Amino acid sequence: DGTLMDTIQDLTDSVNFALSQFDLPLRENWQTRKVLGNGAKSLITQSMPGREDDPPVDEVLAVFKAHYAEHSQDKTRPYEGITEVVEKLSQDYPVAIVSNKPDFAVKSLCDEFFPGIYARGERPDCPRKPAPDTFLLAAKMLGVDPADCIVFEDSLAGIGAPFSLRITVSLFITNTTCWFPRLHVGQLP
Repeated sequence: DGTLMDTIQDLTDSVNFALSQFDLPLRENWQTRKVLGNGAKSLITQSMPGREDDPPVDEVLAVFKAHYAEHSQDKTRPYEGITEVVEKLSQDYPVAIVSNKPDFAVKSLCDEFFPGIYARGERPDCPRKPAPDTFLLAAKMLGVDPADCIVFEDSLAGIGAPFSLRITVSLFITNTTCWFPRLHVGQLP
């Protein structure tokens, strides 16, 4: 989802709302961006450095999730041209969106911006990336062999699973770098 949509402002707003409820220092977008990619609990833990137990991370996380559930679409929009790319790909190939964001947010954002696309986010019953489980589940739901998949990813956490599954990573994007198409970890038949 961060690969397809600019979600940073809604994420930062929800992080800051949660932090403000506990009188913790607020974050800038760049600080939020710097700690994204490893799930909501990691985002909150890293947004309160040195304060992991006071207040408890799980309490701040619960406030963040409740706020983000209501505000994940306030400012989030697909990057220019992405809607058309996903639409075109889905005409010829099965497409899924897999994210380390909370499942409720991924599904809600995909329903709004990419209707009909299978979406899966972080849930307690399925380990988040870099574990391969979400990719395997997406492939199963689409009825395809994981070895036949191509992953577009924007975080180091996200490319761990394709490496372990021998899936091709066709595009790896960071805030400052775009590698294409050299990061191949598998072969398409």
